Amino acid sequence: MSEEESVKVAVRVRPFNKRERERNATLIVEMKGPTTVLNDPSGENEPKRFTFDYSYWSHDSFKEEASGYLAPAKPHYADQNMVFKDVGLGVLANAWEGYNCSLFAYGQTGAGKSWSIVGYGPNKGIVPLFCDKLFVQIEEKKSGGEAASFEVEFSMLEIYNEQVRDLLNPASKRKGGLKVRQHPKLGFYADGLKTVAVNSYQDIENRMEEGTKNRTVAATNMNATSSRAHTIVGIKFTQKYQNAAGQETAKSSVINLVDLAGSERAESTGATGDRLKEGAAINQSLSSLGNVIAALVDKANGKQVRVPYRDSTLTKLLKNALGGNSKTIMIAAISPADINYDETLSTLRYADRAKQIKTKVAVNEDPTEKLIRELQEENEKLKKLLESGGIPEKLDDDDDDEEDVKSLSKDERERIRKELEEEMQARILASEQEMEEMKKTWEEKMQQSHTGPTVPDAGAARKEKESTPHLYNLNIDPQLTGMIVHLLKPGQHLVGSSNEESGETPSILLKGLNIQPQHAAFIVEGDKVFLDRCQSSPDAKIIVNGQPLTEKDELEHNDRIMFGANHLYIFAHPKQAGSQKQPAMTYEEAQAEINQNSGFVLGKGSLDDLILNDDLVEVMPAIEQANDMSEEMDKKVKFEVVIVPAKVLGIVGSKTEPSKRKPPEVQSTARVMVKMRNVDLGLEYLWTKAKFMNRKYLMDEMYESFSDGEDINWPDERDPFTEPPDHEEMIGGLHLYLQSIGYKIEAKEQLDLTDIKGIEVGKLNVELWPCTQTGKVLRDEDAFVDDPETDLKGQPLAFKVKILNARGLPDRFTDIYCKFRVYTMEPFQTQTIKKAINPDFKFEQLVSFNAIDSQELDYLLNGSAYVQLFGKQVPKKREGKKLTTKQIVKKSGMLKGKDIGAENMPKATVDEGKVGYQFQILTLKKRLERLEKKMAQMNKVVEVAEKSSKMRVKTETIKTVLHAKNPDAVEKAIKTIPKDKGAGDNGKN
Repeated sequence: MSEEESVKVAVRVRPFNKRERERNATLIVEMKGPTTVLNDPSGENEPKRFTFDYSYWSHDSFKEEASGYLAPAKPHYADQNMVFKDVGLGVLANAWEGYNCSLFAYGQTGAGKSWSIVGYGPNKGIVPLFCDKLFVQIEEKKSGGEAASFEVEFSMLEIYNEQVRDLLNPASKRKGGLKVRQHPKLGFYADGLKTVAVNSYQDIENRMEEGTKNRTVAATNMNATSSRAHTIVGIKFTQKYQNAAGQETAKSSVINLVDLAGSERAESTGATGDRLKEGAAINQSLSSLGNVIAALVDKANGKQVRVPYRDSTLTKLLKNALGGNSKTIMIAAISPADINYDETLSTLRYADRAKQIKTKVAVNEDPTEKLIRELQEENEKLKKLLESGGIPEKLDDDDDDEEDVKSLSKDERERIRKELEEEMQARILASEQEMEEMKKTWEEKMQQSHTGPTVPDAGAARKEKESTPHLYNLNIDPQLTGMIVHLLKPGQHLVGSSNEESGETPSILLKGLNIQPQHAAFIVEGDKVFLDRCQSSPDAKIIVNGQPLTEKDELEHNDRIMFGANHLYIFAHPKQAGSQKQPAMTYEEAQAEINQNSGFVLGKGSLDDLILNDDLVEVMPAIEQANDMSEEMDKKVKFEVVIVPAKVLGIVGSKTEPSKRKPPEVQSTARVMVKMRNVDLGLEYLWTKAKFMNRKYLMDEMYESFSDGEDINWPDERDPFTEPPDHEEMIGGLHLYLQSIGYKIEAKEQLDLTDIKGIEVGKLNVELWPCTQTGKVLRDEDAFVDDPETDLKGQPLAFKVKILNARGLPDRFTDIYCKFRVYTMEPFQTQTIKKAINPDFKFEQLVSFNAIDSQELDYLLNGSAYVQLFGKQVPKKREGKKLTTKQIVKKSGMLKGKDIGAENMPKATVDEGKVGYQFQILTLKKRLERLEKKMAQMNKVVEVAEKSSKMRVKTETIKTVLHAKNPDAVEKAIKTIPKDKGAGDNGKN
């Protein structure tokens, strides 16, 4: 009998990390009992309040013990033991009862998911504590005379790019990963996933280390980022005993412990507007999970909705956890920092929805004979269905599988028939395998699990490291750092890829980009360890402490070594470690060292420098890998990093600056961007960092196909190394300062158009004209405003922007047009001119404000309209012999991976000091003209008074003349001076 139960949700906040501390991040999270409060750093919105089953404060109030364990210094600190006591022990109790259990961690990359699920060092997470406690309790049951037998089986898989990888059996890799199939009794499962019997916590620890190592190797070989993969640890716990009728009964629990990929928002990591979306695969799982949760919430509220489990691999495998027979707990990991406000809010809202989900849970307890009989009956049904050759309208009664095959064409029906036939055959095989497993004794299962390659003893390996020089890997994910270890015993150790021709296998086998069969060699002589190049591979990339290795070099403890494009190691020498107090570098520090020695020295003082350096640490290795892939696959493309001032990209002006509550990254005065250069056709494109990283994931996918020997002549719409022929690129830009309009002065300018490097690419002739709201130009000098603060505020204002023409443009562009934005208005655009180096736009646009407020006035006086010139590039004609990508790059002498470093940062497109000086001269000139005119008007008043023999003139008349807005008002005031009425007046007025 099943019962309904809500998904339990816990939220946990971690301490500030190094990146947040360097940015002087402020704390925006509060916790009071089960309530989590998120404060808006801008102060614009009220604090957001959420109530969960548990709110764990792990931000501060802890102390580090001698063992390295972080223990509470104050009662409200939630340590690993508290989280396990609340969450892990609940899962364990449910497992003993015979319920299926699921625990998954959700949150952005670096929010602390792995910390809670797996843990680090002595701070063990829920998974290891759960496994350890399970075997402790099993031993207690056995020693207490319990008649039942207990079986624990372990599996570990990873979902990356919608593909399932078996982390315990990487040798079984098949194209597209393991198939995910559905069985009426077993639910969704990964076909062929290796499940091993374990009889101790040490067994599980060794298997987890094996799986994590395989995950690290796969990620390194494929240039993949672990934070974009989901990891599922599966534990099947079975209790066997005799029931009252004397039948062998099995009470089983399937426990899924899930560490989800980082939940970054698509607008943060994706490439808006890019035709190629990595999100179609990488982010599909998380977006599908969100859709499933939303549908399940609607269902819990009584709505009849379809739950789209089949939309992703992850949601298929989590179907039981979310809407089936499972007691489920979600841990939402959040950052405490203001710079992550949006991501934290998104995570809390996600968790708030999840707590509304209800599952129907039942104890999995049945006689073994009954279970076998049900599987046999299912198989008989499937076999008859196969023999009939008919296509069922639905293979299952799932609410999410509603495909109507009746309306399909004959070819589509045949395709589906073949797919269903394959699915049914797989089901029959799965049932047979499950029946065989039920019939096996525990001893047989254990023996089967220990056949094949021996699982290394993690403890013995750690002990050997303590006395032997060795290498260990660095990874951007701290959980994967140190998982690959190569011991360097006396003698020579060849580093390289496998060589099928010679049959030689290096002692340190590396795969991936730019790894040669004979790449390098370690020579261990006594206590000294040397690294040398192999003469057969003069171009092999080897970097030691940020510098290319040119000759045999003796290594020292904590030296950093990079092989190829993505194998980064630390050399550790235990005998030297005692004399060195300096800790080893992190991945970020080692990569920054490589960047610095490549010419990117951005300093370390300002927030901008920190932001740019972080971006470079992420982008530079990706560019290196992309270039290597391009050369190996001969894609005729080269990538270079460019550092572009925000002003060059049009980020300027009071209203165009980002909101205060946005992360400081958005407010940096420069941006890291990537130039994509087609070296064959002479085309250049500027990509944002987000777009490049988006494409990089797709390049990895293409390179994997290439490595598997598949055809990679993909159409352009799929090829991440291409841009469509009609792609528009910015030719140049300039800032059109609007200060003159703030004083109602016309301006006629010929301005320099500059590209992203600050190099002039042409001239643009523009004019600004103050005018009436109807568009009538105010040419009279009396339109001049001497004090905008007094004379413009609250008043309507209009002006015309005229873009007359451009001169001296590069001849490789066609379909040229200008685009610009004023304040927060929609962009304005000129007409498109076909091939021309001197296009005449003859464009004018009326811009108007109804009533100038303080912000608008500030924009006019201090801001600018950024004018951009766009066009389509014309490919150059190929001449002579067609060269490979590598030959073209080498022949042209292009720098590898970089274009602009900090030492030659592009200059702003306009010299603001010069602009300000010129404007001051212009306003002084206008003021002088106005004073001269006023003097002329006063002279006229004096002249009229003298002719009328008046010695005095009314002060009202003088005021009227001085403040008159136009000549008519002056004439009218002068006419008020009385005429001469004769000698009797005596000149008095």
